[in-house]
Amino acid sequence: MCNFATGLRSVLTLSLLWAAVACSAAGAEGLTLHVAASGNDGWSGRLAAPKGGDGPFRTLQRARDEIRKIKKAGTLPAGGIAVELGGGSYELAGPLALSAEDSGIAGAPIEWRARAGEEVRISGGRRIGNFQPVTDPTVLKRLDASARGKVLQADLRAAGVKDFGQVTGDNRLELFFGDQPMTLARWPNAGFVHIVDLLGGKKVDVRGTVGDAIGKFTYKGDRPNRWTGEKDIWLHGYWFWDWSDQREQVESIDTARHVISLVPPYHNYGYRKGQWYYAFNLLPELDTPGEWYLDRTSGMLYFWPPAPLEQGQAVVSVIPTLVSMSKVSHVTLRGLILEACRDTAVVAREATDVQIVGCTLRNTGSWGVALSGSRSGVVGCDICSTGNGGVSLSGGDRNTLSPAAMVADNNHIHHYGRWNPMYQSAIYLNGVGNHATHNLIHDAPHMAILFGGNEHLIEFNEIHDVCRESNDAGAIYAGRDWTMRGARIRYNYFHDISGFEGRGCVGVYLDDQFSGTEIRGNVFYKVTRAAMIGGGRDCEIVNNVFVDCTPATHVDARGLNWAAFSRDTMEQSLAAVPYQNPLWASRYPKLVHILDQNPMAPVGNVIARNICVRGRWGDFEAAAKPMVAFQNNLLDQDPRFVDPDHQNFQLKDDSPAYKLGFQRIPLEKIGVYRSPQRASWPIRDAVRPPAPPSN
Repeated sequence: MCNFATGLRSVLTLSLLWAAVACSAAGAEGLTLHVAASGNDGWSGRLAAPKGGDGPFRTLQRARDEIRKIKKAGTLPAGGIAVELGGGSYELAGPLALSAEDSGIAGAPIEWRARAGEEVRISGGRRIGNFQPVTDPTVLKRLDASARGKVLQADLRAAGVKDFGQVTGDNRLELFFGDQPMTLARWPNAGFVHIVDLLGGKKVDVRGTVGDAIGKFTYKGDRPNRWTGEKDIWLHGYWFWDWSDQREQVESIDTARHVISLVPPYHNYGYRKGQWYYAFNLLPELDTPGEWYLDRTSGMLYFWPPAPLEQGQAVVSVIPTLVSMSKVSHVTLRGLILEACRDTAVVAREATDVQIVGCTLRNTGSWGVALSGSRSGVVGCDICSTGNGGVSLSGGDRNTLSPAAMVADNNHIHHYGRWNPMYQSAIYLNGVGNHATHNLIHDAPHMAILFGGNEHLIEFNEIHDVCRESNDAGAIYAGRDWTMRGARIRYNYFHDISGFEGRGCVGVYLDDQFSGTEIRGNVFYKVTRAAMIGGGRDCEIVNNVFVDCTPATHVDARGLNWAAFSRDTMEQSLAAVPYQNPLWASRYPKLVHILDQNPMAPVGNVIARNICVRGRWGDFEAAAKPMVAFQNNLLDQDPRFVDPDHQNFQLKDDSPAYKLGFQRIPLEKIGVYRSPQRASWPIRDAVRPPAPPSN
């Protein structure tokens, strides 16, 4: 929780309003169908427990089919239908697929919910219990000496798992134990090693950054000697840029010359000396508790449990998605644990009034939730350990600037991007008029919020310890567009964000001429390059607090020099929207004649009434600085914080900033808040120590 946000927060956002509506509708008098792990699909589903040859259904699909039957026979009952699941684990053989015929209506929604006080797990995995000691001498020889006698094996075919998936790609089998993702055997066990030298012989030069186009390089030390004979070795690296990773298969290793050669196609940017990588999918590197390896030929799973097997359940992911919806409306998922799938847990396309409320989504191969449509959202959920991102929301019409009003509110999203780390955000907003509010986001390799489109609202979020594995990255990021205007990034708390190896990154990153965005009323504490305008126009950095940021603000004129090449792309994006019609012209008048006004110049930016203490105020490119309006900023003066030692950066009544027009920031509303819609309470998180600077 935010250190200065205590007690109950109650701001009436769209998401909370809709969650309240969904809750009250579900609580109205209606029909309840029951499902239980001990149920029977031949029963009526009207009883919560077996009685007299009747009782709950066994499967979710049976409950869905009963709802279809009821709808075909007549109208939905007043108050709608609730499918109530009794406690236990439901291992799905395939996704619960819902279509338009499974929709509710206004006043009679369909709700899938956990029975009050009971833990309900919807799993896309299979429990593995047939572990035995490893006795095969050939396998024991491949194992590290420290692992012999500790690594166990299980035959997945015997456990009913036939599809072993791929090492990389979308169809990845993964192992979880004790509700935590386990690590595919790798070296080093944490962190990275670095490219020593390049041997490809095909030079690449990107604006003075030199590398090689061919994946052939030298390494330090003799560790790969133990990999001799391994047939499916992979490397995961940041091969050229700090923000562009890729997993690549090893073609050969010359242990005498310390040379690794990769399988084409090579990374599209190339490779650079000093960049970092690690090796994985190696049985000889299964040398620490929590690591595993799968022999896809034999179907044998090897695992070093981090605790005795009786203290946790081993599960492998099997099916791609848990709940799939298409053209569904007035449906809510409430209070469920959704876990252990190979792709995204919940997908809803063309959804209307679909809500995911108070759920826990974890251990997915891709995203937690992906929704497209309108008036739908994710509220009060806990989302963690996803392979990609947390919540993806898309909707709205850019031509008419009609908002979708999709919402992500009061969620705790952390430890995501564990498989595909770059450009996988906790929250992604796309389209028009979508909201990310009151979320707590932390512990991620890259960004917290990625957005594209118009008129989005990003407010009252707390973000820390993101961009842990990347530089030249932003906690909130958008890039390369003049037309995606109207985003409001306000009243958020950014703290402890410093980039990979402490090299620095950005708090709010408006990249490559992104324009028309408001950054207002935020607090940035210990954030390198806190607010950045990368060549864009008509942006505002107003009424923010910057403490220990180096620098607090940045504006450059890249469009007039090294990024001038992007003008064609920018003009194509401009031509794709009706920017000169009356609606757009009234909303964004500065776009109407942009092509006649040196469009690549960073004009129209305002930096006003900000507070900056300690750290450094700004980096302003010489060509850009005269185009920025600087007004009434309080720099290097005591702003009279209430309690800066405990990160309470509210101002005392006698602050000199108020005389400059500074407006009070509602810090007490920032972050997650206690609510009946929350999946858990209280929420605990911790700030991680800063990464040590690179040598």
